Amino acid sequence: MLADVTQTTETSARAGGAESPGGPRRRTPRVHRAWFVAAVTFVTIIGGAAFNSLPGLLIDPLHEEFDWSRGEIGLAVSVDMALYGLTAPFAAALMDRFGIRKVVVTALGLVAAGALLSVWMTASWQLLLYWGLLVGLGTGSMALAFSATVTNRWFVERRGLVTGVLTAAGASGQLVFLPLCAWIVAEHGWRPASVTVALAALVVVPFVWLLLRDHPADVGLAPYGGEFTPKPEPTRGAAVRTVRVLLDAARTGPFWLLAGTFAICGASTNGLVRTHFVPSAHDHGMPVTAAASLLAVIGVFDVVGTIASGWLTDRFEARRLLAVYYALRGVSLVFLPILLAPSVHVPMVFFIVFYGLDWVATVPPTLALCREHYGADSAIVFGWVLASHQVGAALVAFLGGVARDVFGSYDVVWYASGGLCAAAALMSLVIRRGTGRGAELAA
Repeated sequence: MLADVTQTTETSARAGGAESPGGPRRRTPRVHRAWFVAAVTFVTIIGGAAFNSLPGLLIDPLHEEFDWSRGEIGLAVSVDMALYGLTAPFAAALMDRFGIRKVVVTALGLVAAGALLSVWMTASWQLLLYWGLLVGLGTGSMALAFSATVTNRWFVERRGLVTGVLTAAGASGQLVFLPLCAWIVAEHGWRPASVTVALAALVVVPFVWLLLRDHPADVGLAPYGGEFTPKPEPTRGAAVRTVRVLLDAARTGPFWLLAGTFAICGASTNGLVRTHFVPSAHDHGMPVTAAASLLAVIGVFDVVGTIASGWLTDRFEARRLLAVYYALRGVSLVFLPILLAPSVHVPMVFFIVFYGLDWVATVPPTLALCREHYGADSAIVFGWVLASHQVGAALVAFLGGVARDVFGSYDVVWYASGGLCAAAALMSLVIRRGTGRGAELAA
């Protein structure tokens, strides 16, 4: 592994983005600074993702304390997820304008504020404001567009691997915080769990401000595996650029296929499993702490599956990988309703492992296809594709709660999601190969 993180090319010291004639030359450190930036990004995503552990754990407690319907609670979760997605493409452009550090620190502050304020809420509209608006804007600004921006700036080689690792950070946060928050909710109530999430976001702020750098040129380095390039001037008109990139991409077929498949990805993961797995398992008599632990185990194998997917994306055709991932996910969801029981048994463990490996394995090949088709604008295009992911998640987070209220069971939602995944597998195969369109859009 050390061979993968070392680089011995020499770079010239730069001043003001230009080479200083006759200036000192220094050798790139044996362990390239890009790997430290990736590590800080990983920790930041973990801290920001802590809130994502809460909604599934708090549906029943909020329902019991405030007598809010599951549909009302699901609506707040859906607003959070929708804003998470819709903020992401603008966040990528804002990072180009103001820098990664400023945007991410502001985002962490919004997550902490939303989580803390929810402790004092007494009405469902406050849940929409704190969980939906504040947390949605905060987590959206640290969405996968954040990892895409870091990867694009700091890496030329190993992009697929780094994308997989950074994507797995969200699952790692789930692994850390789900069992902890489940125990806190069971033993002390939901409010201390919300405070814990707020503190997790605030703890990360000093690491971001002190250790994260916006561009390799800030420290006189070339990106890992590439040549030195001066830091570009801040891009003005972030919102206009974001919309322009969307309009350009929307004229191409691959964008709609990627957006459609990723919407189904969000519906079948964040919208369904992350939000409704715990209450669904509890409906079958399983203790909340046991169900939350199973969801955390999904996070363990999510890390393995996503990193492996990044490695595979560097070596195999992304379209075919996506088709395989969605097909396997659909099969697993169709079988889940018959596996739910009061206790954990071997077939359920098999589902958890299988589903965990596939949870966000779709991200590295989807991002690779965005790069292939949309070049320098790929991070913003991926932000819009991520927006579709979260819109799909938001719809199912809300409709799943409504289905539970209407039918008294989540079964219909599991079966419908399995069918959608089959459609996503077919859509993935239809995406054409890149033909240089990315270069045209970049120009």
